Amino acid sequence: MLVLWDIDRTLLYVGDIDRQVYRETFAEIVGRPPEQLPARGTGVTMPLAIRSLLLDNGVPETEVPRLLPRMVELLPQRLATHTGELREQGVLLPGAVAALKAVQAQAGHVPTVVTGNLKPNALLKLEAFHLAGFVDTEIGGYSSDNDHRPALVAVAQKRAQAKYGAAFTRSNSVIIGDSLEDVRTGLEGGAPVIGVASGKTSADELQSAGADVVLDSLEDVPRLLDAITAVTREGV
Repeated sequence: MLVLWDIDRTLLYVGDIDRQVYRETFAEIVGRPPEQLPARGTGVTMPLAIRSLLLDNGVPETEVPRLLPRMVELLPQRLATHTGELREQGVLLPGAVAALKAVQAQAGHVPTVVTGNLKPNALLKLEAFHLAGFVDTEIGGYSSDNDHRPALVAVAQKRAQAKYGAAFTRSNSVIIGDSLEDVRTGLEGGAPVIGVASGKTSADELQSAGADVVLDSLEDVPRLLDAITAVTREGV
């Protein structure tokens, strides 16, 4: 069973640190401060958020192909300078550690991440909260791999198959996340979705968008484990 965890607002919350990093990166690359920043809690991949950041702040579209890769390269470096703030200002969400431990302990479960974060940013966040040991970060799907988030399901499945020697498909993969993008990733990418109403998206909104199961939080670990079993047809 391939368990694909989202990170931001599902496992942890870093407040405005991501937005501060966008602000600093934009200012360094473009040469002026941005007037508008990406919306909070959408789950959109970082490259697409950067593209919107550039366009929303008056950068000509013809300049985006030149500036976007430079910002993608700089963003993790900027986040690394805020590691102390991640630990001091960020918070683990209720039930996250117990849920991660429980999933990891299940025989045949392979936990990893599918996230809109660039891989270096994802690792910085997981390590800041001592969560990296609960997921196999080698086989995850990151926006460094593809800025189209639904494509990251197949990325993680292929990496997991190469490492563990088992085929991972819709019948034995599941996404756990808090946003409409997490739901879309599953619907379009080929994995059932357990929605967690721990972010900006309500339980009703997650349900309406097509999440297979919706939980209020990760605190009820037995219910989470039951949901993982319920939304997949077979184990590995």
